[in-house]
Amino acid sequence: MNKEIVVLIGGPSSGKTTLIEALKEKGHTCYPEISREVIKEAQEQGIEQLFLENPLLFSELLLEGRKKQFLSAQNEAAPIVFLDRGIPDVLAYMNYIGDAYPAFFDQACKDHVYTTIFVLPPWKEIYISDAERYENYEQAVLIHEHLMETYEKYGYSIVDVPKDTVENRVDFILNQLAK
Repeated sequence: MNKEIVVLIGGPSSGKTTLIEALKEKGHTCYPEISREVIKEAQEQGIEQLFLENPLLFSELLLEGRKKQFLSAQNEAAPIVFLDRGIPDVLAYMNYIGDAYPAFFDQACKDHVYTTIFVLPPWKEIYISDAERYENYEQAVLIHEHLMETYEKYGYSIVDVPKDTVENRVDFILNQLAK
């Protein structure tokens, strides 16, 4: 069986981290979203919002981290590895803010191809802002649109995860992968 590297995408506060945690609890191999780690490290250095203050540096750090996650996922013993966001997310966010990025960002998307992409739609009822999440709900919707455009640009078929309980969303994802 070939390795499946599955990515959960969606705008801020759409339920990705909650689903990753639920999949982990069921014994699946999962990699967390790394942007919170990058943001926290920058805040410890006195930079409150690295993405806002230096979006290219922030995005380069994310790109490198996500490339490492991809390579680690390929070497996992588990047949399926779930990732909270993928490399094209970096480009989608840069497009969202209207910033240019070097050609190696595009090349990274072409060189690191995921098996399956699941998208969690914007969901106003569960939307929460916190210390690392500065976007409001309307911005989250725009980010979602940029994510869809970016992943489609790289030829991905995207599977929509219905708004439902965590358990039902996990079952939906696992059932889709079993097909």
